[in-house]
Amino acid sequence: MKLRSVNEIELPAAFDAHVHLRDGEMSQLVTPTIRRGGVNQVYVMPNLVPPITTIQQCLEYRDRLKAIDPSVDYLMSLYLHESITPEVIREAKKAGITGVKSYPAGVTTNSSSGVVDYATFYPVFAEMEKQNMVLNLHGEVPSTPTHAPSSTTTKDDVPTPAITILNAEPAFLPTFKALHERFPNLRIILEHCSTAAALAAVRACGPTVAGTITAHHLSLIIDDWAGDPFCFCKPVAKTPEDRDALLKAVVSSQGRFFLGTDSAPHDSRKKRGEDKIAAGVFTQPYAVGLVLDALEKGVERGVLAEGDVSQEVLEGFLGGWGRGFYGAEETRGERIVLKRGGEDIVDVLRKDGVSVDVVPFRRGEQTWSVSWK
Repeated sequence: MKLRSVNEIELPAAFDAHVHLRDGEMSQLVTPTIRRGGVNQVYVMPNLVPPITTIQQCLEYRDRLKAIDPSVDYLMSLYLHESITPEVIREAKKAGITGVKSYPAGVTTNSSSGVVDYATFYPVFAEMEKQNMVLNLHGEVPSTPTHAPSSTTTKDDVPTPAITILNAEPAFLPTFKALHERFPNLRIILEHCSTAAALAAVRACGPTVAGTITAHHLSLIIDDWAGDPFCFCKPVAKTPEDRDALLKAVVSSQGRFFLGTDSAPHDSRKKRGEDKIAAGVFTQPYAVGLVLDALEKGVERGVLAEGDVSQEVLEGFLGGWGRGFYGAEETRGERIVLKRGGEDIVDVLRKDGVSVDVVPFRRGEQTWSVSWK
């Protein structure tokens, strides 16, 4: 396939392995946009307020989502919390819950109840391994407090650099590797990889480990979010070299990486009208089109060759590889048709009767349109 010369592409409906659908009014606004983006199956994040830490909360949340759009298949997760025990894991498996999401305490939106010490959860991880459940890792460590020294010294007199949003992901990778070594049969996903180092860490692990890549990290670099709050997310976009490594991983991973948009809606006032900018990029209504645009730009810059973006790669990255890792069959057999430049990205997503609104990624631009067969 020569992507730059193709105006129409037919694909199986996509699977998005990482979405934030929120709750209440925000959920009413964003959940109906899943299918607009070419997706009919999603893995839903549990970082609500309060977080989804019980089976009952999880199933009730799924029911609320189904009531909004029953034509989407919602795979559900629990929030890794001190109340999660091996018994909870066994019951969650019976209830059809797919996995558990780990947030290091304080690194991103609604993560204040997150993990401080992973060793505390070793019995939980052991039971997840037995139950063949997925552990989803937000792969960052908290930033060093601003009043702390710029570096610290370990017991071996080796200086350790202070943690910022730029090195928070690489600093987490030793923990990620250690978890895989201790639980080699536990299915682990390193979420929203943003660096070449994260990609290498996933590749160095066994076949029970995979990584997700977002649509926006395939396009953004540091300069983009530094000047635009609507491009600011956690983990932040990194260097051009990191972005290009992500593009290459899409076409060469043979299933080790797949789409997880991490589409994260915030009311527009929290992105530009408060003291702190909320972390999150909203891509849901345009998910598949944004990936195609990023790959095409990669070809134009010479990062990818024309032949790299094949039908097989698109079907795998956008759905097949993620479904395979999760064991999530797409039973409807739905297909989508994408047409070049047929979709105008709105400046602001609004809905009658809903008081919140969201500014999408690449507002005011064009992308591929999606129609359903």
